[in-house]
Amino acid sequence: MTTSSSERGVSLGMPELPAPAYPDDVRTRLETDAREIIARYPDSRSALLPLLHLVQSEEGHVTRTGMRFCADVLGLTTAEVTAVATFYTMYRRRPSGDYQVGVCTNTLCAVMGGDAIFEELQEHLGVGNGETTDDGKITLEHIECNAACDFAPVVMVNWEFFDNQDPASAKRLVDDLRAGRPVEPTRGAPLCTFKETARILAGFPDERPGAVEASGGAGPASLVGLRLARGEAAPARVVHPREGGPHDEPHDTAVHKPSPTEHLSSHDAPQDTSASDPAHPAGPTAEEGE
Repeated sequence: MTTSSSERGVSLGMPELPAPAYPDDVRTRLETDAREIIARYPDSRSALLPLLHLVQSEEGHVTRTGMRFCADVLGLTTAEVTAVATFYTMYRRRPSGDYQVGVCTNTLCAVMGGDAIFEELQEHLGVGNGETTDDGKITLEHIECNAACDFAPVVMVNWEFFDNQDPASAKRLVDDLRAGRPVEPTRGAPLCTFKETARILAGFPDERPGAVEASGGAGPASLVGLRLARGEAAPARVVHPREGGPHDEPHDTAVHKPSPTEHLSSHDAPQDTSASDPAHPAGPTAEEGE
């Protein structure tokens, strides 16, 4: 006697139906943009990455319909497109908010307070990693290194930098975003929505007044090594230990006092240990030989 798959509790399921196509007007508009993108490359296949940003700008994430569109215009299979779309984390695979708020939780940012920021934002917003607030404004996630360790802990919103954050400033940031109040990144271009960001990443100009002229230069902490390599003298700076430590005593060396406009790193002053490890608070570092 044989047993059917349904009797054994095994569901063979049905194959997934092909993705629906875009409405005619949307497809016509996207095809115009796609031709402009493809024309930039000697091999059309090379246009896949910006095309994925293009379809992401349409719906806020890369849908099956968007991947089908990319496959059609490039003469690829949907499997080839899916392999790329699922490899890179900048392509969202499900609906997300107007503002992607990413908290760096790699080692240095975590130690400097990134873990505490991420934990408090989850509680403050009522969402977990990769989840979106009910109003559709904020998608929260922890992200890998942003190559801005000298400004740790760093929060990014739609890939724009917000440096030297702490739990209080990060909560003010997301509250302002949800309320529609103006928010200025620490450096770089003015903030825009995730869909607008995706279109810029597809290679289309940012036509907002002053956006292109906005600077994103490195701060003094990033440039110390360059100045030393050029033979320039670095300003003397002594960072005093935390109050109450065994070395909390006057120093003879002059302390560098930055100007109000100098963009400092959070490393220019001691920081509290991340609340993610309250059992092991950081104390003063002993001098060599003690």
